[in-house]
Amino acid sequence: MIAWLLAGLGLLILLLAGDALVKGAVNVSLRVGVPALIVSLTIVAFGTSAPELLISINAVLENKPGLALGNVIGSNTANVLLVLGVPALLSALHTSGCNCRKTFYFMMAATVLFIGLAFTGEFTFVSGLILLAALALVLADAFRDARRHRKATAAMACMETGEEEVEGADPDMPWWQIFVFLVLGLIGLPLGADLLVDNASIIARRYGVSDAVIGLTLVAIGTSLPELATTVMAALRRQADVALGNVIGSNMFNLLAIIGITALIGRVPVDPQFLRFDLWVMLAASLMLIPFVIFKQDIGRVWGIVLTTLYGVYLTVVLF
Repeated sequence: MIAWLLAGLGLLILLLAGDALVKGAVNVSLRVGVPALIVSLTIVAFGTSAPELLISINAVLENKPGLALGNVIGSNTANVLLVLGVPALLSALHTSGCNCRKTFYFMMAATVLFIGLAFTGEFTFVSGLILLAALALVLADAFRDARRHRKATAAMACMETGEEEVEGADPDMPWWQIFVFLVLGLIGLPLGADLLVDNASIIARRYGVSDAVIGLTLVAIGTSLPELATTVMAALRRQADVALGNVIGSNMFNLLAIIGITALIGRVPVDPQFLRFDLWVMLAASLMLIPFVIFKQDIGRVWGIVLTTLYGVYLTVVLF
């Protein structure tokens, strides 16, 4: 009973922290003249990927590297199918006006690089350096875009996100309040995720679920809950750029930063099962963003049903 109560408390902390992080990130973008999309690819993406980083490092230190890899692969699949699917059931994500094409290409390149390194059999120190170097290039490009945008503030009215992006935000919010929102979000998300995942794992083991399945399903879902909480709040606030940008940014952070840092700490062997099935599911899920990024479709309720159903099918295959 205590494990169930603590898991519920973790979920509540995640929801509140997700809302705080979105508020802080969007108001930062307003105050410094940076698009919320770029903020979501850095501050929000790092904050919501913190649980994956903490769990992956702990898994390697505890000699359970397979859990670290399963966590990242499962989380990336959940980020697309679950994190975008569930909010779309509640409120359509108007992503047709979002200009995420370049960042999507970066995410796909990171996915291909990750799969290529996985086929070497293990992620080594060198693999970690390669992944972190790719992350540095992505962040450098994002900050270059931000600097270019600030020099062209007169063109802000032509930004892809329009007025809806900042609905509910306060351009006059003091810096101390923005800082409080960001701190609460960045601290609350990993805290809530740790609380939820730790107790959910206790519950799962009581029912005889293996560590491998926990990594791909329970831990993956648990560590994706920050993204889900943040995306739900962004959807309800009609900030589609934050929602879509958060998923793309979090997936890049998972592949490049999480495994990159983890591989520097210890070798991460790749289970043959990942090479046969789960990596390709992750790739297919990433490609499902094409209609929204390339062809500018909104993520409506029909798409929400499709995405969540596909994730349900994936869970069924993994569990049974």
